[in-house]
Amino acid sequence: MTRFVEKQKAIRLRKNGATYSEIIEKIHVPKSTLSNWLRNFPQKPKQIEKLEKRIKNNKQIAAEKTAAIKRIKRQKRLDLTYKNEGARLLPLSDRELFLCGLFLYWGEGRKDFRGAISLNNTDPKVIKFYLKWLIKALKIPKEKIKVTLHLYQDMDIKSSINFWCKYLNFPMNQFNKPYIKKSTLSNLTHKGFTHGTCGLYINNSLLKGKIILGIQAIADYYTD
Repeated sequence: MTRFVEKQKAIRLRKNGATYSEIIEKIHVPKSTLSNWLRNFPQKPKQIEKLEKRIKNNKQIAAEKTAAIKRIKRQKRLDLTYKNEGARLLPLSDRELFLCGLFLYWGEGRKDFRGAISLNNTDPKVIKFYLKWLIKALKIPKEKIKVTLHLYQDMDIKSSINFWCKYLNFPMNQFNKPYIKKSTLSNLTHKGFTHGTCGLYINNSLLKGKIILGIQAIADYYTD
């Protein structure tokens, strides 16, 4: 391609709104030569506006790509940490399982001596772990455990009951009549109560005393 032909092509591309970089990609000439050819062909206002819009879009695409790469890297890091921690911590010994449940009960359970062994939470995994603790660590027969749900009047009551029934693998005859709150879920600022609050309880005053006194013994030992 002769210089004349290259110059005419460069001018044509410039008139169509191409930038110097875009022209150089198609016509391999030094930028100084291109600048000399196009000194009388500045970009028009509409072309500048179009270019600015394109640059903005390119920056947005680049930012989204960077964010996506960061998310992928973060997820890989989290997955690796999850795998490593699982290998380090699991499986729990019987003693470790008992202590984990004891600390959970310390934070979330009913701690008066007279009441039932009871814990309420909105997180299904917390309730599932508590159930396993009752059965495996405390040796409580599953059929002895009762379920009480705290729901809101604008929730799908039947759907919530069915969720907990299926998730915990409990028959309906172990569910007490749900407590329906007069307030509404839609008015809550925290929207984590998808299926309401679930509570599991068992009446066993002797075992309840051991749980509470065990918690107190640990607290006294480490806070004196």
